[in-house]
Amino acid sequence: MLIIEFLLNIAGATVLLLFAVKMVQRGVEQAYGPSFRQIMRRSQAKVSATVFGALLAAIMQSSLAVAIMVSGLFGSSMISFELGLAAILGADLGSALVILFLSLDIRWLAPLMLLVGGLLFLKSEKPTLKQVGRVIMGVALILIALDLIRTNVSPLRDSSFLPDFVLILERDFLATFLIGALLAFLLHSSVAAVLMFVALVTSETLTLMVGVSLVLGANLGSSLLPIWMTRTMPPTARQLPLMNLLIRGGAALSIVVIVNRTSLIGLLPEVHTGQQIILTHIIFNTMLLVAIPFSRLAGRLAERLLPAHKSSNEDIPAHYCSVLDKEALRSPPLAMACIQREIHHMLLIAQEMMQPIMQLFEEYDKKQSKKILENNKRLNDAFDGIREYSSDLSKEITSRGRSRQLRNLIEFAIAIEAAGNIVAKNLLPLALDRQKEGIHFSAEGLAELESMHDHIIANISLASNVLISSDVDIARQLVEEKSKLSRHQRKSRKKHLKRLAAGLTESFETSDLHLETSLAFKEFNSQIATIAYPILSREGKLLHSRLVDKD
Repeated sequence: MLIIEFLLNIAGATVLLLFAVKMVQRGVEQAYGPSFRQIMRRSQAKVSATVFGALLAAIMQSSLAVAIMVSGLFGSSMISFELGLAAILGADLGSALVILFLSLDIRWLAPLMLLVGGLLFLKSEKPTLKQVGRVIMGVALILIALDLIRTNVSPLRDSSFLPDFVLILERDFLATFLIGALLAFLLHSSVAAVLMFVALVTSETLTLMVGVSLVLGANLGSSLLPIWMTRTMPPTARQLPLMNLLIRGGAALSIVVIVNRTSLIGLLPEVHTGQQIILTHIIFNTMLLVAIPFSRLAGRLAERLLPAHKSSNEDIPAHYCSVLDKEALRSPPLAMACIQREIHHMLLIAQEMMQPIMQLFEEYDKKQSKKILENNKRLNDAFDGIREYSSDLSKEITSRGRSRQLRNLIEFAIAIEAAGNIVAKNLLPLALDRQKEGIHFSAEGLAELESMHDHIIANISLASNVLISSDVDIARQLVEEKSKLSRHQRKSRKKHLKRLAAGLTESFETSDLHLETSLAFKEFNSQIATIAYPILSREGKLLHSRLVDKD
């Protein structure tokens, strides 16, 4: 009975820990995601990329989130492989450093953080402050979850079976290593996994050697996660996660063998065993930074292992293939789900089209331009398929509510097609014009456009979440972000006119280009945000001209 109670308590505390870590990630991503992408894209040195990757992982409490973001930027040719690898290895170190802070005995802070964070999240009208409140509450819940783990494992120290179990783990360190990897992978968070291991070692439930093997295994597991999360991305985008796995996972396997076969662990400072575990984790991830000077060589190896261009049909991304199943028409709910998935595919294609636009403004690439046009044709074909499929489905629908749902989905499909046309027929010709005329944006003007572009990419992700979940809060946030970008566009226009008045040469040469680009960005974003309006209208959260004020 004791074991069942223990397992239930530990499972509950672990789920709370995982939820809290994800809560922090989501808050940071929603509040500052576009800004982080912009900073990363502007990093020009390996050192700055490493530092930024470490800081971002520490703030988000996740190296996984950084790895996915950086992989996407590299896949879109926005950053080099060298900078991307530096950022990911820096992120691994950053997530290790944050564990040092979270492992401190600061439980007394948790109630205060819950109070402050809860008030900000519930009462703040500003989206950024609301997300800051979410982050503060997330950190408080992490502290509470760790305390629950420590409390529930303490009675086990006096149990009869624990010494035998720990002895088995000590004898088979490779199995222990793999258990650590599996737990980190299943939890989708190395931070959560390592914090749990530290809590178990601190409570003397596990020995130092077992804890070290588990933590090194967690490093392997966390390097597998980006591989899994980027599996649907093009081969180029998967090169960085692959190299991170080879470096981090290979090093973890080597070190766990060395540590368990030698007395190397005795070199650790004589501090509490929990702190020794954390030091091991930090030292290990610091050692990995020695790979950064060899990043160019690593890039060549990654290119050989995962070539950027393949002709096999297996390399066609899943969102290029239609999911409109004719057999599903017999069941309207299934058919509606097919349409929803197909529209999600359209959204992914639109994101692919918009992603490289700023790079094309800096350096026009014919291959990239051709790919955008091909994607626009795919977008149009997908919409034609949805229109035909919906026509057949409408004959099977008898419910008024389902008819309205179908109409809303079609309207969003129309909006996505329009968004794709904005990229292919407006933005792409503008990028070509800039190259032909040999003109360049001013530094201020370029920064304004890049900021708008980063916000659009973030808003596409929000729209995707709204489409899948129909979440009212996310829908509201999407509309708020749409309004924010519109204000950004108006401010950019005013700043541009001021630069013109001041006689700035670059602003004069690119005047029409700047204004038309910012307007196209605004129009694209407005189309993407249309998914939110039916949901908000249904919940009574939308007036004809503005959002309903919050209670």
